Amino acid sequence: MTASTGTSSRVVARPGVVLLLVSAAAFLASLDLFIVNIAFPDIQLAFPGTSLATLSWVLNGYTVAFAALLAPAGRLADRYGRRLVFLLGVAVFTAGSAACAFAPSIPLLVAFRVLQAVGAALVMPTSLALLLTAFPPARRATAVSIWAAVGGVAAALGPPLGGLLLQLSWRWVFLVNIPVGLLALIFGPRVLRESRDTNSGVPDLLGAVGLAVGVGALTWALVSGTDHGWNNPGVITGFAAAVLSLLWVVQRSHRHPVPVLDLPSLRAPNLWLACMAMLLFTAAFASMLFGNVLFLTGLWREPAIVAGLWLSPGPLMMVLVSLTLGGRLTSRLGPGPTAALGGVLFAIGAAIWLWRLGPSPDYGGGLLPGQMFTGAGVGLVMPSLSGVVSQVLPPERWGSGSSMINTARQIGAVLGTAALVVLYDGHPDLDAFRRGWLFLIAAALTSALAGCAIAARRNSNDTHQPRQEEHVPSTSTSSTTLRSPTQQ
Repeated sequence: MTASTGTSSRVVARPGVVLLLVSAAAFLASLDLFIVNIAFPDIQLAFPGTSLATLSWVLNGYTVAFAALLAPAGRLADRYGRRLVFLLGVAVFTAGSAACAFAPSIPLLVAFRVLQAVGAALVMPTSLALLLTAFPPARRATAVSIWAAVGGVAAALGPPLGGLLLQLSWRWVFLVNIPVGLLALIFGPRVLRESRDTNSGVPDLLGAVGLAVGVGALTWALVSGTDHGWNNPGVITGFAAAVLSLLWVVQRSHRHPVPVLDLPSLRAPNLWLACMAMLLFTAAFASMLFGNVLFLTGLWREPAIVAGLWLSPGPLMMVLVSLTLGGRLTSRLGPGPTAALGGVLFAIGAAIWLWRLGPSPDYGGGLLPGQMFTGAGVGLVMPSLSGVVSQVLPPERWGSGSSMINTARQIGAVLGTAALVVLYDGHPDLDAFRRGWLFLIAAALTSALAGCAIAARRNSNDTHQPRQEEHVPSTSTSSTTLRSPTQQ
């Protein structure tokens, strides 16, 4: 593999400035995953008469596009230039944010959220690659740790910041992105060095579109079934389109030199199990984020600013556990047992909510204890499952293997939100929330079982690796997955 680095005479590589710039852009892309959840009830009030299933696309539209485009975006950056793709991503994300802020209808808001996701998918894999090229090897570990912590900070600040901005308008949760995006576009060309991999293949963008269509059709069919009925011809057509699209993507991925799904990597059984565990766990995680906002603002009638503050301890616990215990337990016990422990802790937190929460507010005795357990669970599961890639694949395949973990994570988030819409059946009352908490428990425990299976296979056969293929993996994508466990 050969790599070329293009520099301009006016580019001055100041590592600290590069770290600040790429971390700020990654922060915005991560923040939008959390801040829009707290704005959801206000958006619903702004467009009365819109069903919960339709409004869920404000969340799902972003995640579907992000899931389908993240891996191809890393490949595009490797081939055409990481600085170019990064700045293009910031520009698209900023433009999408401005469009979301002034969207006059839900369909247009969803469309602009997809545009945001395109920009975020271009930013995330390139930001860390640019960071690594700016720092000497001796200082890279510290720089990467700071960059990785950005996702946790975004998770912790998302709910309270969203609650504050909602005192003005829900549109401010999108407007807040614009100043930072513009600053990145002004200073980016001056401080970022261009770099590319001249041997990187052209990614399968058509396959990425097929993946988005398949996951989107499946999600649409699931959430529409509650409104139109499961025997509705449109719903049945949605399921059929999802099956056909996903089968076509699988078939295409077998033939394309740079596929959107790296199927040969799944011949490593532990990677397949890690993808399944990640999908199940993020289904629980995403539905928790979505459901708790509706619970606090809907059933308990708490103001958005109070709900945002009350939801902060969970993400803070996630960051604390991830930075202090996650790596140590994974090194000592292995990723499988650590992920299994995290899944059990998450299920315990949801069980506390099922047991303790009712129609009357009980933050200290019910909501907060559950958040401590669920936050700790997330802090253990995300980094441990991401680390499976480095144990079962050789370094030259980390990029392609990591893209599978990343894809599973994003698809799990989409399906988790869709499942909650189905369980709420358009009427999120106390019984509906209890069904949602039961879903969290079931998904988290099933994820824990997959973690146990990883541990069992690792103990019996820790040397199995799949046959290596000839295409070149995306280094930037692997770095994003392995180093940033809190991105959702």
